Amino acid sequence: MKKISMMAMTALGVVCLVGCGSPKTAVQAQQDIEVVVPCSGPEFMTDNEYFRASAMGLSTDMNIAKKKAMTEARTGLAEAINVKVQAVTDNYSSSYQQGENEEAKGRYQSLARQVVSQELSGVRVICEKTMKTPDGKYKVYVSVELAGNEIMEAMANRIKNDDKLRIDFEYEKFKKVFEEEMSKVQQ
Repeated sequence: MKKISMMAMTALGVVCLVGCGSPKTAVQAQQDIEVVVPCSGPEFMTDNEYFRASAMGLSTDMNIAKKKAMTEARTGLAEAINVKVQAVTDNYSSSYQQGENEEAKGRYQSLARQVVSQELSGVRVICEKTMKTPDGKYKVYVSVELAGNEIMEAMANRIKNDDKLRIDFEYEKFKKVFEEEMSKVQQ
């Protein structure tokens, strides 16, 4: 009998400890918090007319934060343009210059890189927002753009000025390939 009452008392003690403990708070499920990033979203993305890139720079100095953001945005823009221009020059050279050798293809690619480097100086800032964090740092958000037709025209002009490439260059066919590649951005 002593064993049963000892077991009963132990069980009762456990129930009291569990039931009489500190009040329990309801566990709330954590919800995702939407983060709004300035200078981003669909209107700041590359489309069939413009190459665009956005970036953020962070620093205790506002000017350095802005420079970081601009450098990142320009780098992103240059990478996007280089990929697209590479596709254009590859498609144009293979489709319309079938008799050409690797030297001509290399010259197209070299001219394309020069054009991209030169045209980046014409980048337009389409959005810029500066924020100050609670710890005193500056966040600068930027979005930049460059018109696709400016790149195409600059490339066509460079090709026309190259004695070897000008001989076989057909502007309308080049323009058609460029426009086809730009239209692929929206797909």
